[in-house]
Amino acid sequence: MTQPETNSAATNRRDFLKTSSLAAVGASVLGGLGSLPGAYAASDDTIKIGLIGCGGRGSEAAVQACSAPGATKLVAMGDAFDWQLNDSANKIKNALGEKPDRFAVTDDRKFVGLDAYQKVIDSGVDLVILATPPGFRPVHFEAAVKAGKHVFMEKPVAVDAPGVRQVLAAAAEAKKKNLGVGVGLQRHHEAKYIETIKRLKDGAIGKIHTARAYWNGGGVWTRDRKPGMSEFEYQVWNWYYFNWLSGDHICEQHIHNLDVINWVKDAYPVRAQGQGGRQVRVSNKAGEIYDHHFVEFEYADGSRMFSQCRHIEGCWSSVSEHVQGEKGHADISAGHIKGAEDWRFRGRGGNPYQVEHDDLQASIRAGKPINEAEFGALSSMTSILGRMCTYSGQMIEWEAALNSNISLQPKEYNFKTAPPVLPREDGSYAIAVPGLTKTV
Repeated sequence: MTQPETNSAATNRRDFLKTSSLAAVGASVLGGLGSLPGAYAASDDTIKIGLIGCGGRGSEAAVQACSAPGATKLVAMGDAFDWQLNDSANKIKNALGEKPDRFAVTDDRKFVGLDAYQKVIDSGVDLVILATPPGFRPVHFEAAVKAGKHVFMEKPVAVDAPGVRQVLAAAAEAKKKNLGVGVGLQRHHEAKYIETIKRLKDGAIGKIHTARAYWNGGGVWTRDRKPGMSEFEYQVWNWYYFNWLSGDHICEQHIHNLDVINWVKDAYPVRAQGQGGRQVRVSNKAGEIYDHHFVEFEYADGSRMFSQCRHIEGCWSSVSEHVQGEKGHADISAGHIKGAEDWRFRGRGGNPYQVEHDDLQASIRAGKPINEAEFGALSSMTSILGRMCTYSGQMIEWEAALNSNISLQPKEYNFKTAPPVLPREDGSYAIAVPGLTKTV
């Protein structure tokens, strides 16, 4: 039976990861964070990885983390549900078929339940992947940083303002401890975005006064209630449709587009107003979230971002970001700028979902770990601000939103207790009503 490392052994391993001899293999592309050397350990030292949250995205992230250059190994897994953990383990093993030694999760390191995250963190890993429903992220991130672990966490990193503040505090501690933190806003590691945004910041279209951001599509899965599930279990299982877990699709998906505009602006909105609603989500399985949002965000320089996200079949679809400046305009998602010259990105770049793991691990091995937690938290806050506006129908200031004490989280994480929202007698859930719902 594999035994967890002692604290001193784990510390020695982490120190070795920072100080081992390095072999440079080229520049690592790190987007708006600037360049760090893309160096990897020359020794056989292995980064031990733990996966917390074994759904589809978590499984994919584990494969990508284990596929990064250098020695890596998945040694622990945790999930709220045993069936999901076991399914994930099989998928990861199959995906790593050519590198079977990189899957080393023994039965005693498969942890199930809402406390599985702590067991993974305590199992002797060096780096944890946080891919549970986003509502759990602040608690899990804080615990990982407290334990001195490097982290890759999916976006959004919080679903409410108290959660954002918790992540920002843990991010500051991670910097003090020289811990690497990657956030699943992979456009920051995509060559097309990096080059396009660099040119825009260099003045390709002059001062930018207007931006548009879209995540319009047909929507995602819903999950049926399994026999015997408590209401708490059901909501965690069907997590996308409950705000305390997902933050609504403006947070869960549209954050990508909002983050791109924040990146271009090197700023965050100072206020916003918007509208949204629920036109086609009529099933009880659709929980409490909206199916469309429109938000006007204002930045300190007076520029505006007009934001749309929609989950309705048969409508115009677009997942893209656009900016208009004094001297031209750009479709950032297409890598196309029309300013003094008509420029298109024609370079190459790796799969950004893979590159973000390559970059994080390279920075850790180089002893110069990147920390993306702050912009991950503030772009999460941007999407939360948008939801606050659409749910309330009010113009809301950034500072008021960020300092809000309205928490969406339960008092305790326990499948036997009541979740923050409960169904009505007919099985439906209360929906936010603009003009009546308070969000700050």
